[in-house]
Amino acid sequence: MMSGYNILVVGSGAREHAIVRALNKSSRKKNLYCLASNMNPGIADLCVELKVGEINDPGFVVHYAQEISASLAIIGPEKPLENGVADALWDADIKTVGPKKNLALLETSKTFTRNLLREYGVPGGPLFQAFVSMKGVDAFLKELKENYVVKYDGLMGGKGVKVAGDHLHSHNEALAYCQELLDRGGSFVVEEKFVGQEFSLMSFCDGESLKHMPVVQDHKRAYEGDRGPNTGGMGTYSDVNHGLPFLSNDNILDAKTINTATAKAIKAKFGEGYRGVLYGGFMATDSGVKLIEYNARLGDPEAINVLSLLESDFIDICLAIADGSLGQVDVRFANKATVCKYAVPEGYPGNPVKGRGIDVSGVSNQDGLFFASVDIKEGRLVESGSRTIAVVGVADTLAEAESISEKEISTVRGPLFHRTDIGTDDLIQKRINHMNELLSTF
Repeated sequence: MMSGYNILVVGSGAREHAIVRALNKSSRKKNLYCLASNMNPGIADLCVELKVGEINDPGFVVHYAQEISASLAIIGPEKPLENGVADALWDADIKTVGPKKNLALLETSKTFTRNLLREYGVPGGPLFQAFVSMKGVDAFLKELKENYVVKYDGLMGGKGVKVAGDHLHSHNEALAYCQELLDRGGSFVVEEKFVGQEFSLMSFCDGESLKHMPVVQDHKRAYEGDRGPNTGGMGTYSDVNHGLPFLSNDNILDAKTINTATAKAIKAKFGEGYRGVLYGGFMATDSGVKLIEYNARLGDPEAINVLSLLESDFIDICLAIADGSLGQVDVRFANKATVCKYAVPEGYPGNPVKGRGIDVSGVSNQDGLFFASVDIKEGRLVESGSRTIAVVGVADTLAEAESISEKEISTVRGPLFHRTDIGTDDLIQKRINHMNELLSTF
């Protein structure tokens, strides 16, 4: 029998590659295992075993966890959380990082989250109404005028949100989208549109204490200049001071306050603490920080930015989350800037090419390379239809980090594209200018 902690990571994208890499750096004795939905060679290289299987099936995950005598499980993606994988692991006495199904409602139900925050007086929420039919939708849209957002009440891989002006250009289009969601058997939320700059604040949470990570900005749009359809995220950056160039210290403090209040609210609601990563998607506006939505796990690619900076022992943090002792752990991050860029298949997100070979041998710093939606076919690395390869640059300035990231991602060969503008001085200056304009007209 091998000595040390047997740790199971559920999931096999770039986020999970970053998780496995952070666990591997720990000074503790450990044996890493991965339950995967695809053959990720970067994860496989660091694990005793990578097993491809049904990661969303609680029974299957528990059976495998027991087979390897797992002492700790870390759940990467949202779907296993929605399906109660964390509940099943805890029921089998396996410590788990990742909230139970009812606590994961923060991500899996927009209606639940808005109602919870309203009920417990958590600040930062919009005007909103939840709908299970078309009754009252038209009247509420008229009240919001052109400042509205329609959100599917469930998981759609970051693609269920449609925003007035960006995706919906009239109330008729909005009503048609609402009807489409109902026709699928879904429900939805219509809420006030925030105008400002988005940012993400992820916090480790043990049900009582929170330890906040550096704030990050994600880029959802597929093409340069923030054009094109929404994606799971084309890239991210974080600044040296763990802030962002367009945010004030008060903005970051407000986001931390909202995450802390939310953790308290959901514990009050269910009588049980949230154990995992609480990921707040925020908007800095001319009237303060607003909450766009919650995710119940590390972001992808945001995990790559923050875990690349983590100086504390990640296994210590994960055990403390599961044991409820996070308040006693010193969680530190290096004071460096990070820029992460994704290479994605041609045609992504609507009609991505699949099964085509890719070559990453030109990447000089393999530790900055993260495999995502890839597979091995006949000994070749191939893309499997979603975001394919991520590369992170870590440096003393944003400009240096962007330069590293761009140089490295440009060496990846295959039918792929990436956004060259993420983390550049030009794009960041546009963000700063936009925020300054909003604040000066307020």
